[in-house]
Amino acid sequence: MPKIFGFYQVPNKTKFVLISFLALTLLASSVFYVDAYHKLKPIYEIRTSEKVIALTFDISWGNVTPMPVLEILNEHNITATFFLSGPWVKQYPEIVKRIKEDGHEIGSHGHRHINYSNLSKTEIKEEVMKAHANIKEIADVEPKVIRTPNGDYSNHVIEAIHECNYDAIQWGTDSLDWMNPGVNTIVERVTKKAHPGDIILMHASDTCKQTTEALPNILKDLKKQGYKFITVSDMLKKAKSDEDKIN
Repeated sequence: MPKIFGFYQVPNKTKFVLISFLALTLLASSVFYVDAYHKLKPIYEIRTSEKVIALTFDISWGNVTPMPVLEILNEHNITATFFLSGPWVKQYPEIVKRIKEDGHEIGSHGHRHINYSNLSKTEIKEEVMKAHANIKEIADVEPKVIRTPNGDYSNHVIEAIHECNYDAIQWGTDSLDWMNPGVNTIVERVTKKAHPGDIILMHASDTCKQTTEALPNILKDLKKQGYKFITVSDMLKKAKSDEDKIN
């Protein structure tokens, strides 16, 4: 049997099978790529050359850490975004009101601290709107940004959040303060990883024991680098404004 480039000539029937298999493989790969490419995602950061960052704090537990965090932010004249869980808001209304009075943005951290990807869209909306009602009742504000518990999401989670008129917010830089890895580690991670348009994840729950010690050094260093602190919603408005200028 004659050889072609070192291989034996393939019968026509076999060629058809191989070509069909290859075509199906390429089609499957394309479908996978399109699905991955179009997967809905939360907002991690915005693209900008301007040295602006959004400092954010999640709170779900306790009343010891939040007040010192607020005092430090006030001392450094910094405005941040606080993502608050529904039950916590009802439990500590005086802290919620202080957050508002100090001029910080209040966002939602959902109701129960569970992974939303395990819930149906109806259940997700119930979680979002329960927290929304608590925040509206205590702070008299209607938040438009939410960070899901554990940062968990999927397509149907993002869809449900959008249908509740919220933007889903993630983070570009994780301080890891929730792991209590050491004050220096927290400071170095934030100050070295921060970049223009970044959203920085920190926590003001009592489980985070090193946040208050690390925070002053973080603020001093980022200011020295020339960063301006704005809220997440102001960050989103800036992104929209920049996009309109381009278009």
